[in-house]
Amino acid sequence: MVSQLDCETIALPTGATIYQRGAAAKAIYGLRRGIVELVDSDGEKICFRPGEIFCYQDIVWHNGGHRSDAHALTPVEVIRLDRLRFMNLLHNHPTLALLLIGQQHDRLREQRTSGTCCY
Repeated sequence: MVSQLDCETIALPTGATIYQRGAAAKAIYGLRRGIVELVDSDGEKICFRPGEIFCYQDIVWHNGGHRSDAHALTPVEVIRLDRLRFMNLLHNHPTLALLLIGQQHDRLREQRTSGTCCY
């Protein structure tokens, strides 16, 4: 994602809200530094670390609305790629799309199996 020309880098402090459940999903996020926690409406939590992407499901499958709240558990640096550029990236690089989805699947499975979030 960093190689995309119009990628925006955002630095946020601990406790900052990146986005809220129900807000329009206008971008996908990649984590450069820190830990981000997503909390869904049932209170289920999942954390993301540097090198991981989050909220692509909201853009691709969920009518453009965020399904969870995203908060910085530590100071974070996130990369924001708008929806259209992300969709173009997936279209032009399908192998990359499969790699990203596979990485996220492995991460979700690991966290659900271990029952842990971040620590």
